[in-house]
Amino acid sequence: MAEEERNEVEGQEPEGAADESAAGSPQPAEDEAAAEEEPAAEERVAEDVPAEPVEELTPKQRRKRERSRATGEARPPRTAAERAEERRQARAARAAGRRRARASARRRRGEPEEGTPRRERAPGVRKVRQGVVTSAKPDKTITVRIEITRRHPAYEKVVRRTSTVHAHDERNQAQEGDIVRVIESPPRSRTKRWRLVEVLERAR
Repeated sequence: MAEEERNEVEGQEPEGAADESAAGSPQPAEDEAAAEEEPAAEERVAEDVPAEPVEELTPKQRRKRERSRATGEARPPRTAAERAEERRQARAARAAGRRRARASARRRRGEPEEGTPRRERAPGVRKVRQGVVTSAKPDKTITVRIEITRRHPAYEKVVRRTSTVHAHDERNQAQEGDIVRVIESPPRSRTKRWRLVEVLERAR
């Protein structure tokens, strides 16, 4: 008892108090460990939450957003006719660029620059075509399928095209499957603008 009074007078803590303080010292360390564990738990919760889906924009919406973000001087107001004229000029410029690119590609490949030239026709000369009879059921009328094969003037590709005409057959000479020659004639009905000239080959 006298020793404790002496310690108090000298400013020293009693031995029991020192033990209590020593026993309580680990408490801040435990608080720090708990504080470190809490952010880890928060991170785990954040990982469990699914990320927000990325907004998918259509090309039109993307262009609209880019235009809204663009900075610069605004263009003066234009009328609808002026905007249409600008679009027409832009289209013409793009078309000219495409033509130049195609021509240069043809030159690199060594291809001819022009396709099959158009047939020169003297005025007043009627067209003559050769085709296959696909139907001869109506009286004095035949249906002729004409196949045209020519090289495209711009793309240099062989293009096959088929057209069907109705021709007048006065004596019902042609039969289905025959190869015939027809010529242009004045209209004989609503659909007949051709006339049978001769039967070149009979159907087998």
